[in-house]
This record gives sequence, C-alpha cells and structure tokens, in this order.
Amino acid sequence: MRDLAKERASELERLAEAALKAGPWSVTNHRPAGLGVNAGPNDYYSEGPYWWPDPKNPKGPYIRKDGERNPERFMGNRSDLGRLCEATLALGFGAYLFGKTACVEHAAKVLTTWFLDPKTRMNPNLEYGQAVRGHNTGRGTGIIDTASLIHVAQGVTLLEAANGGLDTSIASGMRRWFADYLNWMSTSKKGLDEKMATNNHATWWTAQAAAYATFTENVAARKMCWDHFRTHLIKQIEPDGSCPREEERTQSLSYSSMNLDAFSVVCRLAELDGVDLWHFAGPKKVGVVNAFRYLTPFLVDQSVWKKPQITKYDPKGHFFPGLAGASLHDAQLLGAYRKLPHAESPWPQFMNLLVEAAV
Repeated sequence: MRDLAKERASELERLAEAALKAGPWSVTNHRPAGLGVNAGPNDYYSEGPYWWPDPKNPKGPYIRKDGERNPERFMGNRSDLGRLCEATLALGFGAYLFGKTACVEHAAKVLTTWFLDPKTRMNPNLEYGQAVRGHNTGRGTGIIDTASLIHVAQGVTLLEAANGGLDTSIASGMRRWFADYLNWMSTSKKGLDEKMATNNHATWWTAQAAAYATFTENVAARKMCWDHFRTHLIKQIEPDGSCPREEERTQSLSYSSMNLDAFSVVCRLAELDGVDLWHFAGPKKVGVVNAFRYLTPFLVDQSVWKKPQITKYDPKGHFFPGLAGASLHDAQLLGAYRKLPHAESPWPQFMNLLVEAAV
C-alpha cells in the first residue's frame, strides 16, 4: 500500500472492492427499441435530459424545460457508462495502491467488453448522443456524456503502473480506441459544433480532448487544446470572473461550478505538458484565476448566491478550488476546498489524492 492516511486508504480500498463485484457492461445490453432510431447495436445512444413531451401535442416533438430532467428518457447506455467509468478508476486504485491483482484481472474483462470485443464494444463516436424526440437522433451536445471517460483513461494509467499491470494488448487497444474517439471529436460535424460552443460544453470538449491526447501521446492534439483555451475558451470569463452563459441557466451555480471543474482539468493537463494556462489572460485581461476566486465563496456559502438555482446545489462533486489551489499555491482556494464536503465516489477521491500530493 502506498503512503496514505488510514481513513483515506480504507475508503479507496472499499471502492476497489465494490468495483470487483460490478460489471462488465456493454452498450449492446440496452437498446432504444421503439424510438425509431437507426443506431446500430454497438452505437452509444442517449436522450437530452431537459426535453419533455409537449402537453399540447403529446405525440409531437419534445419541448425543452431547462434544468428539469425527464426521468422517462432512455438512460440505459448513459447509466452503464457512468458505472463503467467509476469502476475502472476504482480498480486502478486497487491495483496501484493496494497491489490487488484481482483488480487488474477484472479491469481487463470490463475494458475488453466495453471497448475492445467487436461483439460488445462501443463504437468510438457519439453520433447518437443526447437525441431529442421529434427533432434529431443525436447532437454535438451529447459529447458531454463522455466526460467521465477521462476517469477511464486515468484508471488505465494506474492499472498499467501497478505491479503485474494491465496486459499490453489491452492497453494498446485502449489507446487505439481513445485515438479513434479523439479523431471523431476533432473532425466530425458534431464534434466541431461542440468544440466551438460558448459555454461549459466547449470547456468539457477541450478537457476531454486534452485528456485523451495525453493518454494517447498525441502532441499535436495537446497543442491544439492549449491554443483553443487561449483563443476561445477564455472568452467565456468576464472581468469580474463570472461566466454569463452559465449564470443564465436555471441551475446557474451548478453549471458555473461544472464549467470551472473543466477549466481546472485543462489547466492541470497543460501544466503536466509544461504549459502555464493558470496565469494566461485573454483579451479582457482576465484569466481562470479570476473565475476561481469569484465563484469559490459561493460553494462554501450557497445562501449568498442570488442567481437562478431551481434544484438544491450540491458541492460534493466539485473540485476546482482544490485542483487550482494546489497548482497555484493559493491558500484561500485550498482553505475553501477543505471546508467543502467531498463525494465518496472514485473521481472526487482521486482529486483529493492529487491535491494532498501537491501541498
């Protein structure tokens, strides 16, 4: 076991043990039968969360209710993807931190089923992501569904680094899959639409592209991400540190936080590549530090946030004050992060490890 506090180690080991009992999953397990979709059996399919039947025209095109999730939408692939991503990272904990060879063996089965076996694999695209009934069979916005694949890339990296690590054929197959997905993200119409969005969708597109480019050692794609940050993403931030596109949403604090999480991931990956985006200032002479310092106090005391938030805000999954505070050696951000509750799921726990290792 690596040098971890006893309580933290116990939690991480618990996550690894739970992951050993879960999965494998496949996009072929749940299909959108009866929805008139021409997606193949290996195509990931999901529906936009905020779209509902029109009470005035129940059989007509769906209508949008921002911030209100439709519980009747097709969630089979989306739910399984989330479970897969959590399990892969947790299995990485078990293998790397605790030397559990069973975690490597189970991860090999989980990864082969979702990504590599021709019969059960997910095709490396999101042509059918976040479809809207009566409007389309997929949108570029669906790419945000795969933000959690960043967890898979990290999990595979941990599994490879463990003693008796992941089989090289599986590891190389995973990199081929992620390289193909990154290529689709970077060349398809849906991918380019998402890349050029003016809100959190573009930020998470860039976070994903940067993570997958790092995982696949794609130098050109990494450079593209850093350039995209400087020329496009930074425009979201106003001189006071706010991001107006997020604040106009009905869950404005949630979306503002999610956006800054993505900004912090991009900056962290750039830092690992020897590029400082933390201190970059755009045309408005403002950078991500302004945004982090603007929003962080509202995470600690949500009562002072006066913009729309139609559901109860939950700070437990957000990590940008910690990731930014650690890299910037910012006591204010770190202090706020330590006051926040943290979810017990694998990704927030991994963020805790990164923050603790850096301070």
